[in-house]
Amino acid sequence: MTVALRVVLDQLVAPTAPALAEASGELVRALAETAPSGCVVEGIVPSPGLDDADAAGLADVHRLALARRELAASWQLGIAPGVGKGMIHAPTLLAPLVRHDRVNDTHQLVATVWDLRAWEAPDTLSRTEVVWYKAMLKRAEKHADAIVVPTHALAARLGDLGRFGRRVRVISGAAPAGFRVPNDHVGRLRALDLPSFFLATAGGATESDALAHAFRAVVESGETADIVVLDCPEGEEPAVVEIASRAGLSASRVHVRGALDTWDRAAVLGGASVFLAPSRRSDWPWRVVEALVLGVPIVAADSPVHREVLVDAGILVWQEELGAALVRATDGAADRLRVLSRDRAQAFSWRESAERIWALHADL
Repeated sequence: MTVALRVVLDQLVAPTAPALAEASGELVRALAETAPSGCVVEGIVPSPGLDDADAAGLADVHRLALARRELAASWQLGIAPGVGKGMIHAPTLLAPLVRHDRVNDTHQLVATVWDLRAWEAPDTLSRTEVVWYKAMLKRAEKHADAIVVPTHALAARLGDLGRFGRRVRVISGAAPAGFRVPNDHVGRLRALDLPSFFLATAGGATESDALAHAFRAVVESGETADIVVLDCPEGEEPAVVEIASRAGLSASRVHVRGALDTWDRAAVLGGASVFLAPSRRSDWPWRVVEALVLGVPIVAADSPVHREVLVDAGILVWQEELGAALVRATDGAADRLRVLSRDRAQAFSWRESAERIWALHADL
């Protein structure tokens, strides 16, 4: 008898965030590659469904009648027609979290929480999104058989928001499989209209406080290199440049870019002399992990998440001390940090995460 693990793949049909879409794709491929004997991976998707490339590796695809927006509203209300029973894994909080009998009906529901922005930084989301996230976490508290989070730090914060007990499991994210600096990185940087020597960070105007600390760090360090800002939401570029100007950094030295594809992003991160991670939120730090893989020296704001992810593979300081730390990272500590970064990166892989998810569902 074949056992199917069905994965909710809404992000591959109608992505709400590039990082979640990429993570969903990486995870489902790794799940298919690591499937135990007698097990297969299937997809649950909103209308209009997946194209052939995204469906590769899936034994079957269950297309629901609703588009993603309507599906999110329906599942928020606990209405999940047509989903059926079995092992269901959601790489996000969008899961059919309804009352079920796990023991007698062998029906499992697992959801994933990558960040707590709705609680820690609600101004970065619309009011509708905040309400949705909070409602879905309440449903997860009542109905999920397990909740996956990427760090113990986020698990601790989650414990303050509900009664999840021992259902919380820590399974990290990772960089895309095969992530590396592409051979044509010079041409990619030129196409992106970026200089050959720069620092890098990530964020948008809604993270103004964190970005301000990063820009002030560049000024205070006396660093002459430009800075590239990744992952800026469309339309927020002028506001980010204004944040830099208020911090004392010339607008001509700030290069703001949005969500880049995997290899453009690898070219930018790999070309950075240092990656600055100024945020202290509980979010899984996608770009920090990618910088580790590429051996980029990292200077990060001290936080529970950064301490857990980086361990000793970066310089961790208070946000106000990022400037002094940047001097260290670009001076004598650079070579040591590159070695430590690559070593720490080996702790994160989608294949290992997939194996742990299979084990989780087996335990349930």
